[in-house]
Amino acid sequence: VIYPPHSKLTDKEKTNICYLSFPDSNSGCLGDTQFCFRFRRSPGRKVSLCCFLDQLDRDLPVYLKKDPAYYYGYVHFRQVRDKSLKRGYFQKSLVLISKLPYVHLFRTMLKQIAPEYFEKSEAFLEAVCSDVDRWPPPIPGKILHLPIMGIIMKLRIPTYRDKPGTTPIVQNMHQADAQISMTLPTVHEVDLFRCFCPVFFHIQMLWELVLLGEPLVVMAPSPSESSETVLALVSCISPLKYCSDFRPYFTIHDSEFKEYTTRTQAPPSVILGVTNPFFAKTLQHWPHIIRIGDIKLPGEVPKQVKVKKLKNLKTLDSKPGVYTSYKPYLNKDEEIVKQLQKGVQQKRPTEAQSVILRRYFLELTESFIIPLERYVASLMPLQKCISPWKSPPQLRQFSQDDFMKTLEKAGPQLTSGLKGDWIGLYRHFLKSPNFDGWFRSRQKEMTQKLEALHLEALCNENLVFWSQKHTEVETVDLVLKLKNKLLQADREQLPVKTDTLKKLQTHINDIILALPDDLQDILLKTGTT
Repeated sequence: VIYPPHSKLTDKEKTNICYLSFPDSNSGCLGDTQFCFRFRRSPGRKVSLCCFLDQLDRDLPVYLKKDPAYYYGYVHFRQVRDKSLKRGYFQKSLVLISKLPYVHLFRTMLKQIAPEYFEKSEAFLEAVCSDVDRWPPPIPGKILHLPIMGIIMKLRIPTYRDKPGTTPIVQNMHQADAQISMTLPTVHEVDLFRCFCPVFFHIQMLWELVLLGEPLVVMAPSPSESSETVLALVSCISPLKYCSDFRPYFTIHDSEFKEYTTRTQAPPSVILGVTNPFFAKTLQHWPHIIRIGDIKLPGEVPKQVKVKKLKNLKTLDSKPGVYTSYKPYLNKDEEIVKQLQKGVQQKRPTEAQSVILRRYFLELTESFIIPLERYVASLMPLQKCISPWKSPPQLRQFSQDDFMKTLEKAGPQLTSGLKGDWIGLYRHFLKSPNFDGWFRSRQKEMTQKLEALHLEALCNENLVFWSQKHTEVETVDLVLKLKNKLLQADREQLPVKTDTLKKLQTHINDIILALPDDLQDILLKTGTT
């Protein structure tokens, strides 16, 4: 059943959703299980008009921006014994499909609606959808109140202006009306500490592997463990965006199965979460494999574990651990391990452990990225090079050698005490999809900034005086160029003040009014669409 009934999915998308919505038979998930998956949108589909979502996307931190090529599926699966059914079990999944990566929000929502849906079936979904229709737009930075079946979920979607690592608290207000409200501390974060607990001693190495976009497989006993761990890995390099593909739960029926498991070429830059024992054989040529047992909250400190050799991984029953021959570039940070071990001994709540771990990853990523940010900022032309009568100047080229030279004086040692081969780590990173994605987005921002500065420079000129000293042909050319600039500012959402745009429009109108009537008519109609 699809609800709302007019939602359009291709046959390939439906098949992918159906296979990904159920745990593999070996997972033995009795009771209720939640997990999530991610799948490719079918090519050739008309992209729905999401102009509004695109505008909101601008204000999101880079790691929460939606990827137009993928959908997320959030699953609530129930399996209970039922002798009246032929198979002896009731098995059903309620799946919510969204472009938004708000794991915690949709998981909370499913927890509210799935149990009732399994009792009441389709008619109940109509009531749920009419609630969702009343939701306000997902504007980043605003406190949102989302009604769902008699409960109000209160939450705030982060913005790119938030200081990384801080979560503005949504205050619990005592509401006068009788509606029960639930405050969500986050819309997208997973329980980092719980996810990383089985591979506790290798967190820093895993951070390097994710940062470098290395092919990684998570082999887990169930989809909830595989999806949580993959999402935790992807988020560990935040505020950097992980730019390769990742699949929190991946099955042998997936339409990309052949593409990702072929042995004719090197494994792709992707993180896969799998549960089917068949993968232990199919993916044993992959360079880095994380094997996870049942995720339990540690009552004791995990034992020190060595990295295991890949040749020892023959079956999915192999011991939990990290199987790789990768040698980390950075020396191990013993401090974080001690801090978290102490937390386990003192029975520190897992949320507090996750906060410590998230801050550790954030500081590590920021120490790594700040020298790159500083160098890339130096590629921006000086403001005095911007002339209103010439095209905006180009950014200078990124030079790996020049960047490496800056590291001696302004490298990560300024913010991190970690020793090791930082230079080697940068060299490797500059070849990775994550660098490519990061640099492209920086390039786009800086080019737009140059366009905006060029517009401001034009606004500060006396354009009417200029037009009086030039021919009609040159003046008409200027008007058309200025109109194009205004359209570009709107289309690309350039970072320009509204006053600047108004001023430019006034300049255009004044120039046109100084021209002969026949030209005025033509120019007033041109470029307004």
